[in-house]
This record gives sequence, structure tokens and C-alpha cells, in this order.
Amino acid sequence: MNNTSATTQAPELDLDLLKPRVPWLEREGVLGYLLLAPALILIVIFMAYPFGLGIWFSFTDKLVGDPGRFVGFDNFLKNFRSQIFWQSAWNTFFFTAMATIFKTILGMWLAVILNRKFRFSRFTRASILLPFIVPTVLSTLAWLWMFDATFSVFNWILNWFWKLDISIFDFTIKEPYRGRFRINWLGDPWWAMTSIILVNIWRGVPFFAISFLAGLQTVPQDMYDAGAIDGANGWQRFWNITLPMIKPIAVVVVVFSIVVTFADFQLVYVLTRGGPHNSTHLFATLAFQVSMQSGNLGEGASIALFMLPFLAILILWQLLFLRKEDSA
Repeated sequence: MNNTSATTQAPELDLDLLKPRVPWLEREGVLGYLLLAPALILIVIFMAYPFGLGIWFSFTDKLVGDPGRFVGFDNFLKNFRSQIFWQSAWNTFFFTAMATIFKTILGMWLAVILNRKFRFSRFTRASILLPFIVPTVLSTLAWLWMFDATFSVFNWILNWFWKLDISIFDFTIKEPYRGRFRINWLGDPWWAMTSIILVNIWRGVPFFAISFLAGLQTVPQDMYDAGAIDGANGWQRFWNITLPMIKPIAVVVVVFSIVVTFADFQLVYVLTRGGPHNSTHLFATLAFQVSMQSGNLGEGASIALFMLPFLAILILWQLLFLRKEDSA
């Protein structure tokens, strides 16, 4: 008689059955989308839909009160033949470049100062944000008064220095008018562009300064001490330690500023409305004038869309740069 030992295999337990059932609304995937739904709906209503409508309008001869018809690339070709369009393109790039360069330099300089310990440092850091948080239209109206050709505060200050016979003024800004010093800040093309750049710098420097300050405070003090021991001076420590450490923050801040400055509308419209002689027209102000004031929605939309390729390339470069920094 053969004794055979039969082994029975115990049934495997399904661990999924032992897990407590999570209510449908409490699942991470479902709950996450539900929390994002209100913001996504607002984005679709106020951004995606107008953006898609603008793309469609740019390929039509849409006018206010008229449905319009599809015209293909006629609006874009018309823009290429327009001298005002190319003037606005140059103004936009020049305005953005000059404002961003000065905001970056002055913002970094101010951040280095604010990073030091001194009396009332917290109050100073908080108050430095005032130009940035004040509504743009309100602050620009104040600048409009200061740039007034007749009652300009800047002309009054320049007159005061003029009476002191200080030799810093050359013939380019000497304009005696009935014995007084006068600059037509918003009536002269060169001074008008200088004025809007100045106001944009004034408004944007606090954002740069606070953002750079946040980056400076993440740099360990030990690295500065080690650099000082190795004989590095202040400039060498800043160039070889500070800048590499805050480079990712600086890139994000600069790109964000370029995008906002490139599409600036309120500041320029309140100060100059694109004048004098279209010398301060940007893409945004020209698109508004053509579409809203002249009623040509199709042509205005095509002007506004010219900003899209440049901004898309800039944002793509930023994403690639940050990904490269993360993988390094």
C-alpha cells in the first residue's frame, strides 16, 4: 500500500478585498479634479473661449455689428504692409527690453541692500512693494500729472537745479521757455517712450527686488564664509556664489516680467494712448485701437495674435531651462 502525502495549497487571499472601501468622492483622483473644476471652468470661460474666438476673428473681416466672413490670411498680410504695425512692433520690443534690463539690474541691487540687517528693515521691505500693489491705472494717473507739460513736477525740479547752474544738463534737454526749463514729456516721441519705460521700471522694480530677496535668503552663509576664506572679494562672491544659486528664480522672474511687459496696455494707454504720432504704440494698444475704437475686430485680433509666437517661444525656453537645471 503506497502512502502518498497529498499537499493542499492554501487559497491566496485577495488583499484588495481587505482594503477599506474609500467613498467615491474621497478618492484622490476624483477629489483633485473636483477641487480644480471651479478654477478650470473660470479659465475656460474667461481665457480659453476668448482666445479661441480671437483666433477665429483674426481670419475673418469681422466688424462690430457684422458677422463677418472668412478671409484667410488677409488681415495678417495687411499688417505686414502697415507702417504703424512695424512701428508698434519695434516699440514693443524696445520697451520690453529696456524696461526688463533696468528692472533686473535695479531689482538685484535693491535686493542686496534689503538683504542686510538694518533698523526698520521689515518695514522697508513691506513698503517697497507699494508701487507694485497700487492699481496700475491709479498710479499711472499720478504719473500723468507729474509728466504734465505745463505743471510737471520734474520740470519744476529741473528748473531748481538749473538755477543752481549745475553743469549736468547739456543742450539736449535745455529748453528755456519764457525763462523756465521745459520738457514736453508726453508730447515728444523720444521723451514719451522714455516716460513709459520709466513708469514701468518704477512699477516693476519692487517685484524683482522682493523675488530676488527671497532667493538671496536661501543662499547659505557658509558659502560666503568659505569664499571669503579663499580670498574672494565681494564682487567675486556675488558672481560665483550668489548668481548661480538664484539663477532659477531669476529666470522665472525675468520671463514673467517679459510676458507682462510685452503685453502691457493700461500704463501706456493712460499715459499716451500710443501717441504722439504712434511713437509709443505697443501691440496691445494698437490692437485695442483698431478693434475697439475703429470697430475692426478681425484686424485687431490679428495684431494681438502676433504676440503669441514670441511669448510661446519664451515660455518654452524657460521650461527647457528649468528642466535642465533640475536634471543637472
